[in-house]
Amino acid sequence: MTGNIFGERFRIVSFGESHGKCIGVVIDGCPAGLELAEEDIQKELNLRRPGISTITTQRIEEDRVEILSGVFNGYTTGAPICMIIWNRDIRSEDYESIRYTPRPSHADYFAYVKYGGFNDYRGGGRFSGRITAGFVMAGAVAKKLLSKILGVEVTAYTLEIGGERAENFTLEDARRYRYENDVRAPTIDAAKRMREKILEAMSRGDSVGGIIECIVTGLPIGLGEPVFDSLDSDLAKAVLSIPAVKGVEFGAGFKAARMFGSEHNDPFTIENNEIRLEKNDAGGIVGGISTGAPIIFRVVVKPPSSIRIRQRTVDIRRRIPVEVTVSGRHDPCIVPRAVPVVEAMTAIVLVDHAIRYGFIPPLIKNI
Repeated sequence: MTGNIFGERFRIVSFGESHGKCIGVVIDGCPAGLELAEEDIQKELNLRRPGISTITTQRIEEDRVEILSGVFNGYTTGAPICMIIWNRDIRSEDYESIRYTPRPSHADYFAYVKYGGFNDYRGGGRFSGRITAGFVMAGAVAKKLLSKILGVEVTAYTLEIGGERAENFTLEDARRYRYENDVRAPTIDAAKRMREKILEAMSRGDSVGGIIECIVTGLPIGLGEPVFDSLDSDLAKAVLSIPAVKGVEFGAGFKAARMFGSEHNDPFTIENNEIRLEKNDAGGIVGGISTGAPIIFRVVVKPPSSIRIRQRTVDIRRRIPVEVTVSGRHDPCIVPRAVPVVEAMTAIVLVDHAIRYGFIPPLIKNI
């Protein structure tokens, strides 16, 4: 595999498999002098940890982070930061029965072909959502840099699950309520409706998808390196690297296809002698560059492919049609646990671009 490195100046290297010894990440390019402890990372990891709710996988993992390098006496050193969590609650036998009968809409067969059968198939291996724990570790460092140096806040939440959508809420509502319910919704009413939709799917052995919305506030004008490293293209690549994400839209998004230019354009105005935008249908990015307005984008998350309902597949050795029923412990809806992952990948992109533009220096403080 060669696609495990992301970023240019703030680079992450992702490693580990779902049922391997550990999941981890290496960060290269973090400035020296950032106060950092394992507790900073653990706080973020706990938000995506499995086994914390009846509507998520019942695989029980402590996900206790260990920082192996790059931090000394409570501060980053400027050297690569290596962090890991150990895999403990593993039931690999659940996957022996489907090793040669690939699950529909999973990477099983395609990875088998690409790597000649040498890929680790247990728990989805490298294609499992569990690898996103490494994304969250790196994202925790990035979020702290953004907050400390630039005063930037990244807020993601569940906008929709199974057609049940949150309505009539503010950003403050989302900040307050999203981690007070197990679906990460911005209102209590929406959380109840979304949870019922997940439980309904679970009762049938099925799964549901949804939409995550992410808002970035406090970002200055100028981040983004057009044309191929534009801010929106890098953000899109980052969130599309999250397993189960199938689409992303910024600002008005696909609604723009049904608008006139006079409706979609964001007029300029003057407020307190500052140039501002009257609205934000562009979603905070124009020409691949941040506009100073909040970045707003939405992410489509497909229903998990591992379901208990019997499905048609093939036996890849005997070359005959068969049916498969997936056992094991799987999320009926990935959306709630993906919310902190979207925040993490967003923060990683923003820090990378902030370093490239000079907003974040290579040295945070002197001793």
